[in-house]
Amino acid sequence: MPRAPKVPNYFSVHLMMQGGHREEVQFPTIQDFQKWYSSEIVPKSASNDFINVPIKHIQNEYMVVRPSSILAIRVQAVYTSSVDRSYDE
Repeated sequence: MPRAPKVPNYFSVHLMMQGGHREEVQFPTIQDFQKWYSSEIVPKSASNDFINVPIKHIQNEYMVVRPSSILAIRVQAVYTSSVDRSYDE
């Protein structure tokens, strides 16, 4: 019986910005990240106006960035358990 593919618990998004600054934010799904990226970053990539960066795992904290200052984005799937608990019978 084939095993079901592992599903990430969340996606860690690393923003690398001008001046060497790095920030990490988390998205519950890759689709949530893609929606934010395509609606906020892509259309405003050359803008110096601030945009909101969602920080859902930290209450009462907000982050804004200038899209033009983002040099690179790294997306990493995070699995909270490295132990495979599925067994073939």
